[in-house]
Amino acid sequence: MATVSQLSITPVKGLALSHPDVVHVGPRGVADNRRFYVIDEEGRRYGLLRDARLALVTASFADGHLALGFPDGATIEGEVRPGERVVTDFYGRDRTGHLVDGPWSDALSAYAGRAVRLAEADGDGGAIDRLRGTVSLLSQASLDELGRRSGHGAVDGRRFRMLFQVDGVAAHEEDEWIGRDVRIGAAVIRLHDRVARCAITTRNPGTGQVDFDTLREIKAYRGAGANGKDIDFGVFGEVVEPGAVNVGDPVEPL
Repeated sequence: MATVSQLSITPVKGLALSHPDVVHVGPRGVADNRRFYVIDEEGRRYGLLRDARLALVTASFADGHLALGFPDGATIEGEVRPGERVVTDFYGRDRTGHLVDGPWSDALSAYAGRAVRLAEADGDGGAIDRLRGTVSLLSQASLDELGRRSGHGAVDGRRFRMLFQVDGVAAHEEDEWIGRDVRIGAAVIRLHDRVARCAITTRNPGTGQVDFDTLREIKAYRGAGANGKDIDFGVFGEVVEPGAVNVGDPVEPL
């Protein structure tokens, strides 16, 4: 039987993932997942493609209180207060948000070695690509197949930053679920597309260093997408029925 083997979220887009035992999947995905994001002085997104060391900064958010933990052991925390309105390009569409007043922008700037600012997305759904999907899924078998085909050995699923990691299915079986509803715990999601990967996945999630040419290795045995360019690994979906999802819950295509 297919089951949920890991859940991965982060309140700040691009920062280290956390792995709770349970999440509540709402109409727009998991509440507060990627609620915040980092921008540069020009208002452009400042993410892992521009600075992979962001993935070494931890984040937690609850009841309006945000805490960031840095590799040197420093923790910056406090109550979130909205500041100046900002508009940021997200995957070709403008998203509105507000700068976050408080100590986090200065701390992130010192860490990045350049001026950056922390912002909070307006509305629900957070700083995610809502046109592609509000939830994502990848199987352990697909990770194992990539490791076997490439000779890399065990592949850390954090490279791909997916919400749901699933065990108990065949390699890339999740691709066959596209166009179907899938019950995951108490929630139902509808899968509708493969995830086109980028160079972020070539970096070790524990160090930020490039150590595995995932794009070349995936393309070598799976080829490119229908457009001849995309290198697909995992699937996107949207929420049909909200509900709680626990690690160990069954996963069932309907």
